[in-house]
Amino acid sequence: MKIPLLPVLLALAVGALRAAAPVPPPPVPPAAAPAPDSAEDRRARELVARPAFQAAVRAYDRDFERFVRELILLTEIPAPPFGEKARGEAFARLLREAGLTDVTTDAEGNVIGRRPGRPGGSAPLLALAAHLDTVFPADTDVRVKRSGTRLIAPGVGDDTRGLALLLALVRALGAAGIETPGDLLIIGNVGEEGPGDLRGMRYLFQRGPWQGRIPRFISIDGSNNDLITNGALGSLRYRVTFKGPGGHSWGAFGQVNPAFALAGAISALGRVVVPRQPKVSYNVGLVSGGTSVNSIPFEVAMEVDLRSVSPEELRKVDARFKEIIEAAVAEENAARATTFGRITAEVKLIGDRPSGTTSPETPELRQVAATMRAFDKVAVWNISSTDSNLPISLGLPAFTISSQSARRGGRSHSLDEWTDVEQPTAVQDFSLALAIILGVAELP
Repeated sequence: MKIPLLPVLLALAVGALRAAAPVPPPPVPPAAAPAPDSAEDRRARELVARPAFQAAVRAYDRDFERFVRELILLTEIPAPPFGEKARGEAFARLLREAGLTDVTTDAEGNVIGRRPGRPGGSAPLLALAAHLDTVFPADTDVRVKRSGTRLIAPGVGDDTRGLALLLALVRALGAAGIETPGDLLIIGNVGEEGPGDLRGMRYLFQRGPWQGRIPRFISIDGSNNDLITNGALGSLRYRVTFKGPGGHSWGAFGQVNPAFALAGAISALGRVVVPRQPKVSYNVGLVSGGTSVNSIPFEVAMEVDLRSVSPEELRKVDARFKEIIEAAVAEENAARATTFGRITAEVKLIGDRPSGTTSPETPELRQVAATMRAFDKVAVWNISSTDSNLPISLGLPAFTISSQSARRGGRSHSLDEWTDVEQPTAVQDFSLALAIILGVAELP
């Protein structure tokens, strides 16, 4: 139930929030200009010129309608956070149909298929992942509508297209007879969205049977393949519950009120000045509680989101936020009577996404930038929150690429989300993704 005093709270906080309006992030620089003929550029040109690479692209082109069918099939299986089981079972079946025999589902629900590398190959394993879950509740209508080459449905792009791309990749590699120097681990993971809080990645890297066995990682997510997400946008999310004795708005007037403590905390948070670079953000996204307009509430709550790509800056704003909560409680207990009890605050962590960066100077990202140059593209380093957050925070070379070109999908997280399956462009997009993946997979 919404707080009856919400207009009052907003009036108290709006001035401070306006004063701390977020500053737009600085432009993200493109990848550094290449050496005239670097080893990475030569390797990229040689890779895309191989007959086997061209054969894999042609196999995807020939099999394109299957890619579209599987994209539609998976989209129409609801997969809310913590409800990915049915979609995971379908993805596991499709991996086996694509030719993988070693397919398992771990205790957290991640579907994992291993494609063995070349016998005697010396390259380390490369993990490729797309997430099974979407942001939509289980009862959402996820039937796909088609308008020309546009598919429209909740979750069709984020990240179901990534799952369909992984399936197409396995088939194309098999059709072209391509053996990578090391194993490929194909993953449909759970828990990327919202309340999932990267639970699939946490289990994969920190508790499950693959813990310590994945040296490099690529997530396939997003809708612009000009961007390479190498910056992990970390976040801490809290539900703060202020409690007090409550009472009648007239008869108990003058007693402590948790709504005033909450309002004071919001107002103080809104006055916090944070760095522009590395960027830090904070937000109060939800306010709830109370019982009636003529009752002092006995409990109110707010949900707060703190973010930064810098672990150090995130720790700083987190510490300041907690100081603000303590001060707001103390201030309210000092301002009014505590005859029937005092104000308290419970700060509960409801989300924790680690931050960090994979340097563009790692061998993996130097090769990615060169591969994109081979396609007349300039890699733009990007910051976002994806499944790569977890391995990046562990110091592993990890990043996220998109399954499609810019402006070929849109309205992510909305009921009219869409992705375009116009075949020539989709084949070009697949060719770039394949080249990036193989370029990294072949690094020693």
